[in-house]
Parts: sequence; structure tokens; C-alpha cells
Amino acid sequence: MARSEITKTQRGRLILAAVIFVILAIVPAVLPMFRTTLIARFMCYAIVALGLDMIWGYTGIMSLGHGVYFGLGAYCMAMYLKLAASGGGLPDFMQWSGFDALPAWWAPFANPAFAFAMVIIVPVVVSVVIGLLTFLHNIKGVYFSILSQALALIMSVLLVGSQQYTGGSNGLTDFDTILGASLSSPVTEVVLYYVTLVVLIAVFALCFFLVSRRIGKIFMAIRDSENRVRFTGYNTAIFKVFVYALSAAVAGIAGALYVSQVGIITPTDVGVAPSIEMIVWVAIGGRGTLVGAMLGALLTSGVETIASETFPDLWNYVLGLVCIVVVLFLPGGLMDLPKVPARIRAWWARKRGIQEPALDVSAGEGPDVKGDLA
Repeated sequence: MARSEITKTQRGRLILAAVIFVILAIVPAVLPMFRTTLIARFMCYAIVALGLDMIWGYTGIMSLGHGVYFGLGAYCMAMYLKLAASGGGLPDFMQWSGFDALPAWWAPFANPAFAFAMVIIVPVVVSVVIGLLTFLHNIKGVYFSILSQALALIMSVLLVGSQQYTGGSNGLTDFDTILGASLSSPVTEVVLYYVTLVVLIAVFALCFFLVSRRIGKIFMAIRDSENRVRFTGYNTAIFKVFVYALSAAVAGIAGALYVSQVGIITPTDVGVAPSIEMIVWVAIGGRGTLVGAMLGALLTSGVETIASETFPDLWNYVLGLVCIVVVLFLPGGLMDLPKVPARIRAWWARKRGIQEPALDVSAGEGPDVKGDLA
């Protein structure tokens, strides 16, 4: 009985994901291009949120520095775009810095295939190094969170300080083309929108596949009781490094798509604040649910945009109020909404002194259901 109910929950969430994808698919046909590009940016955030949900929601690793991997992917793509805009010559900021020739490590990025590969390889290599140094030494919990936050701060400072190579605080911008197509063309913008949507669907499918298999059960077991998993013979550090590298690769891809559509990447996008905001997306949507993380990124970014346009001086307060409401009344995020009626009935019954039957946690009615797969 419980198994059929869990399957029903998964099916419902998959249907919700399908509805979201269909709505996103028709956006370019019903909204002006400005709004379409905004939603494309939100989809990049949703891709990052899926990767974060894999490491935080399913594996219990809270990373407060994922802006690093988002930024690494974005900078790798931006280097290619900048060289394309410069006609293969020196970028403008390098000329201002007194360079006579392109640095040797910049030159390969003129090749789009190399740049696209680096979008994934660079974040993965960095994440594997960080993961091995931390997880093999059993650094976890708040200590890992602080370390990852420090990594984001170091990376942003390093980017600003390396102005002659990275553009400094101005970042990389003024891009013209991608693969020979004009970035200002409406056709290119629509193509990039649908490429982002396809990547979002592919990442969701990959994450759902993993959490539905045995490896996903191991991730959740590590989250719930890592010592018990280790005592059964599993090397938990290897699984944690793998899922951390996977989330870094996903963030790198999202960063590359982001910079292609927004047209700029700066150290501000790599710092601590964006990394914390990424965690907020997952928390608001519902960690450990995939579709909740994706929905949280889309809705939170949308609310933030609408609030900033309507109340330019108060939008930060609006976003903060949304976060407070979710934390206090929806500990499981937006995915907890179906459980609200049952909680209200239970509260009312307790207030009247009536003993109601216990909630069936396995059926997804309890306040803290763990291990949902969709």
C-alpha cells in the first residue's frame, strides 16, 4: 500500500514537471522577447538548482559556494565569445593592460569545441580536487559549508585582482556572435532559449534517473546516516565526490548558457551572495524533490523580478518575507503545499482536544517525508 502511494506521489511530481516544461516551451510564442530572455535566464537558475538539490536535498551536503562553478562555466564560455568578438585578436581590456600578444592559455578558447568542453571540465576538475581534500578527510556539515563559502569569496577576489586576464570587476562583456550567429538576432535568442530548455529537461531526466536507482538510495542513506552507510562497506567519500562533481558540471553548463544570453559575467556573479541565493531557491521549492528545486528557482526569480519592477525600493523585503513564510510554515518548501490541509485539520483537532489518526508518513502526508524521488 505504501509503495503504491509513493509511486503516486512520484507520478504527480513528474506530471507537474511536464506541465512546467510545456509552459516554458510556449513562452516565446506568447511573451515579448524581453520577457522570453528573462525566463531563459531563470531556466539557467533552475538548472543550477537541480544540481544543488542532488548534493543538498538528496546527499545532505550544503554548498554555499556553488557560484564558483557557475562562474567557471560562464567565464570559459565568455572567453570564447570575447575572442570571437575581437576577431581572434586581443580583447580590449588586454590592450588597456599593455599586452602585445594573447596569453597562451587564452588562445585555445578561440576554438568553440575546446571552450564548450572546458565549460564542463574546469568545474569538474576543481570540484573533484575540493571534494577529495574535504570528503576524504571527513570534513562535512557546517564546516564544509563555511569552506565552500570561503572558496566563493576567494574566487571573486581572484577574478577582480586578475584584471589583465579576466577584465577585473567589469568582467567579460560586449559579445557579438556565437558560432557565427549574431547574439542580437531574435532568431538566435529563440534558439538559445530552446537550447536552455532542452538542457533543463535533460538535466532533470538525468537527476531523476540517478535518484531512482540504487545510487540514489545510497545518496539518501548518506544524507540520513553516513556512519551507518560507511559501516556497511561503502566508501561514502567517493559517492560524495561524484555527486559534488556532477552538480559542479551542471552549474558550469548553466553558467555557459547564462552568459550567452545575458551577455556579461562579472566577479559579482561568482561571489558569496549568488551562492546563498542558489540555496534559497532549493529551500523555497523543496529540497529532495527535484521538481521543487526547479520550481523554486523559477518562481523565486520571477517574484524577485516583478517585485523589483513594482517596488524598486522594497523588493528585497518582499523576497525576505517570502523566505520567512516558507521557513516557518512550509518547512518542505512549495512541495509541502498539498500537506497543508492535513496539518490544519490536525491542528484544529488538537485544539478541540480530539485525537485524530496518525498521519501516514509513507503516503507523503507527514511533515517531514524523506526520500521522495521526483
